[in-house]
Amino acid sequence: MNNILTIKNLHVHYRTIEGVTRAVNGVNLQIPAGKTVAVVGESGCGKSALALAIMRLVEPAGEITAGTITFQTDNTPIEISSFKPESPELNKLRGKSIAMIFQEPMSSLSPLHTVGSQIAEAGSIHGMSKEKAKTRAIEMMTLVGIDNAAKRFKQYPHEMSGGLRQRVMIAMAMMNDPQLLIADEPTTALDVTIQAGIIKLLKDVQEKLGMAVLLITHDLGVAAQMADYIAVMYLGRVVEFAPAEKLLSAPQHPYTIGLLKSMPGITPAGNVLPTIRGTLPEHDAVIPGCPFFNRCDEAIPGRCDINGIPASVITSDGWVECLLRTKDAKHD
Repeated sequence: MNNILTIKNLHVHYRTIEGVTRAVNGVNLQIPAGKTVAVVGESGCGKSALALAIMRLVEPAGEITAGTITFQTDNTPIEISSFKPESPELNKLRGKSIAMIFQEPMSSLSPLHTVGSQIAEAGSIHGMSKEKAKTRAIEMMTLVGIDNAAKRFKQYPHEMSGGLRQRVMIAMAMMNDPQLLIADEPTTALDVTIQAGIIKLLKDVQEKLGMAVLLITHDLGVAAQMADYIAVMYLGRVVEFAPAEKLLSAPQHPYTIGLLKSMPGITPAGNVLPTIRGTLPEHDAVIPGCPFFNRCDEAIPGRCDINGIPASVITSDGWVECLLRTKDAKHD
């Protein structure tokens, strides 16, 4: 299968007065053309830092210290990680070949400009005339389900509900028919009804345009509805990757198993919802073995807590970073 984006051994570090935070710590990931890959994990595991690194929008305190990000377009590989953040080559990709929906639309949209002008600007930047950009913006607003798009074009963000603002962000991302869409928590802070509508919208738009999607979410329920593949991230690393159906039905990594067990559902009265014990370690912590060792119910002392991060165990259609999944692993 052709991969539109390939990430190899990516490291993103943030330098602060307290030390170095390894937000992304050796990520390997592939996104097949036309497919949806969901990256899931707890808050603070590095999901958003990974998305920003792909767009080269890492904040000044952070930097890509190692690894490669390769975007495949028109049979030509483009090494995104080799560009400077504001290089002309990178600006040609942003918003055109690769687009991003940011986590909070109210803070991402300018309160001083109409939503229509902001959507149209995404087209103007990449060569559309003013009139063509406006026409295209109204078309995209209609595509994402915004009624009376011509009228809404003149409204300001504060005049719209959270669900409509999210649709505006999606319309903006769609202006130039991107090959890859990065959606960072696109349903955060929305009620379940609006959330379901946004999920359906993203799936419909993807099918219509044939683009690939990288979905960043902490919600395994959202991932289950949208994703073809799921990557589980823990402490800056992808610890398991597999087709969505397989990962949800037969998870391999103890962390993935814990996440699935802790999903809220319909449980008998009095039953306590299972949780993963402990908390996510600090990103600057020095861990001699598996990063999940101190929280893992299956961990074997003297095996899992030494010799560094476990090597990937290749499965038929994915991988898992867990010593307990190697053929010679023995449980006490």
